[in-house]
Amino acid sequence: MSDLDREKQLAAARAVAEVQPDMLVGLGTGSTAAHVIHILSEKIAGGLRIKATATSQATENLARTLGVPLVPFDRVDRVDLTIDGADEVDRHFRAIKGGGGALLREKIVAEASDRVIVAVDSSKTVTMLGRFPLPVEVVPFAAAFVERRLRMLDVPVALRSNSGAPFQTDQGNIIFDVALGSILDPDELAATLASIPGIAGHGLFLTEIESVVVARGHEVEVMHRGDAAASP
Repeated sequence: MSDLDREKQLAAARAVAEVQPDMLVGLGTGSTAAHVIHILSEKIAGGLRIKATATSQATENLARTLGVPLVPFDRVDRVDLTIDGADEVDRHFRAIKGGGGALLREKIVAEASDRVIVAVDSSKTVTMLGRFPLPVEVVPFAAAFVERRLRMLDVPVALRSNSGAPFQTDQGNIIFDVALGSILDPDELAATLASIPGIAGHGLFLTEIESVVVARGHEVEVMHRGDAAASP
């Protein structure tokens, strides 16, 4: 296991410590979320009673394999706690997500959650968002139209591929990865993307995250929105 993977595991374990009996837990997607699912499965085997809802087919498959009881999201009114990873997160609890291709479902589940915790390794913390290309999920019918609009931002735009074919999300959509370099005004960018017909979702998570767990080496830091650490 690499040092960064150990950090992911540490961060995941600390986030899972927030899970209480009888909670409905939202399960994110990606490598850190996989650690969360493994740790939860061990706690369930030890007697913890919870149910979970998944943000992707991959997460659902892993959870079922490990014996985590699942509830389909269409039967969910609210989620007590969602634990997810991020591709990068800043000190203002804003993040870019979607490297695993589940950004739309992740955002929907986050919006249904009373609390969202993001667990990350030390490489994912940034002073300004944009180092990681921003995923933009697009309805296939609008692909050419949206790509032209995205290129008007005067930044590189790449269609995400998988084994030589366009990557497909669980909704059957495609993803453009937009290499912004740095995002000076995330709110303005989010509004711009929301104004383009054909975009089903984007990877900017600006208000959803309440807590961030960061592992650095053997140390784990927990930050909450509103803490002094989040102030400019």
